[in-house]
Amino acid sequence: MTNSKLKLGVLLPTRGLVMRDEQPDNANLVLEMAQRAEAAGLDSVWVGDSLTAKPRLEPITTLAAIATLTQRVRLGTAVLLGALRHPVLLAQMVGTLDLLSGGRTVLAVGAGGAFNEAQQREWQIAGVDPRQRGRRLEEVMQVVKALGTGHLESHRGRHFQLEDLQMRPVSVQEGGVPVLFACHLRAKREAQFKRAARLGQGFISISEPPSEFAEVGRRVAKYADEFGRDAAQVQRVFYMTVNLNADPSEAEREADQWVRLYYGVNIWRELWGPWGPPEGLASAIRAYEAAGATTVIVRFASFTPLEQFQTFVDEVLPQLG
Repeated sequence: MTNSKLKLGVLLPTRGLVMRDEQPDNANLVLEMAQRAEAAGLDSVWVGDSLTAKPRLEPITTLAAIATLTQRVRLGTAVLLGALRHPVLLAQMVGTLDLLSGGRTVLAVGAGGAFNEAQQREWQIAGVDPRQRGRRLEEVMQVVKALGTGHLESHRGRHFQLEDLQMRPVSVQEGGVPVLFACHLRAKREAQFKRAARLGQGFISISEPPSEFAEVGRRVAKYADEFGRDAAQVQRVFYMTVNLNADPSEAEREADQWVRLYYGVNIWRELWGPWGPPEGLASAIRAYEAAGATTVIVRFASFTPLEQFQTFVDEVLPQLG
């Protein structure tokens, strides 16, 4: 893999299976890629989340299936919309996954968006006021972390009131399941950096150039210091969307088609990528490592993700060794 401390992971195509509105006939694709990732020596596999706005396989149950087929690879969400869920149910699911996987779970969570009709409807279906999703996320994760200790807990918050509650099973990891919070410099919301520093073990970012990613790291570290936490222990994760092809124009064409189908629009056009030969991706990964990334997650903007994954293993990983 790599001689540095950088860890590498891949996002599994749980959305790609169903984004053409067809019942998938190749659901084992997700399981196969996870097994290949472990065999290739990657650190982690990740799955995204959405209820109705961007339909996909449910993340926690998918990771539980992967847990039974793997032994070492970490199992992560990138990112889980925690505010869509009741914290007690989520705590039970997370504790179960961590027990079944032998302590390999990591939760990257985010407040999510409410920028279009589909996203707004997703929150409404779950009975959540989208205007409260950031504060609700914080409260959900506070409860999940508390219940993950196995101790008797009470909680009196804005959204949830819980009295003398104890959860089983709980995380088998010392300190509980690590939680990362989504942070985006261009969102221009200082609360997200404080949230990651106060409540999480680090942050995850997407679609930002290395300079902006480094600035996110500086801001989270600054608040970690203010909260009396060890800024040196902050996990810094970058999630990149790529397409590997010797022909850059063909890579961009397929990636654009894939992104538009995935999101309904090609947002952040200039911030996706790289699209093109493997050496471009290797260089980009190194740039994020230099900007402070401790983990880089790769998502393939392609309708043939297994082929892209194999190119990644065969032609990108050797360049990082």
